[in-house]
Amino acid sequence: MKVALTGASGFLGPQLVRRLLDKGHAVHVLARDVERALKGLPAGVSGAFFDASTPLPPDALGGAGAVVHLAGEPVAQRWTESARRRIHDSRVVGTRLLVEAMQAAGTVRHFVSASAIGYYGGDRGAEPLTESSAPGEDFLARVCRDWEAEAQRAAAADIRTVVARIGVVLHPEGGALKQMLPAFRLGLGGKMGSGQQYMSWVHRDDTLGLLLFALEQPELTGPVNVTAPEPVTNADFSRALGAALHRPAVLPVPGFALKAALGEMSEVVLGGQRVLPRRALEAGYRFQHPELSEALRTLVG
Repeated sequence: MKVALTGASGFLGPQLVRRLLDKGHAVHVLARDVERALKGLPAGVSGAFFDASTPLPPDALGGAGAVVHLAGEPVAQRWTESARRRIHDSRVVGTRLLVEAMQAAGTVRHFVSASAIGYYGGDRGAEPLTESSAPGEDFLARVCRDWEAEAQRAAAADIRTVVARIGVVLHPEGGALKQMLPAFRLGLGGKMGSGQQYMSWVHRDDTLGLLLFALEQPELTGPVNVTAPEPVTNADFSRALGAALHRPAVLPVPGFALKAALGEMSEVVLGGQRVLPRRALEAGYRFQHPELSEALRTLVG
């Protein structure tokens, strides 16, 4: 099957391209800078221009039978008004334009669109959250709701649609773990704020595995939580990371310091969600790294 992919130059994209190729799929990347997106990827990957503010001609999809949509402005930045607009439009408007091109092309039968566990809101305490749980009302929750609504327009056009609500992806090459490692390696790490907020983590290998699973399971539709089966509190995560590195993890980062450094974005760190991958487990996905201590040992031990 030919798969069109946005976000090919991001944290997940290059590895997903390689996994798709390993499974015998052809890959066609969609990017603002096609040359940069193709750089370092295996030979044979094609590409076309795609920008979240520009309509996409149907032939830009290259005759793809499936689309995986990962592109979006990074959330980990201070949320100025312009940043909020970029975060929203890159996801909501970009998905709308992509779905319109898919509908016009007429070749696409499978669509996997990224979303995030921010859908559930910034702080849900210890409440177990599954795909049927109610959404939140804060900024990221509203972005995710609008984002998913645009993706679901593909389902209305008889394109099988899966919305992947991705958690905190762990790998030293990017994301939260990359930001945490320097301090923890020096023995200067610790819990953030109270440490009681839940972290719904997932190893990058399982993130990629679940995206492929969603792409290839013909019966799977709708939202799917991309998180490991055992979320942990931030305090427990900090202790596990310190243990994997053989370093103490006893220096907390006060909540007020995070708020001063990150502004409103600190709510993502100080809040939390206990998100469970119910639909993935029910559909038969087997996690490669279901337990945090083992996952961290494979990543940084």
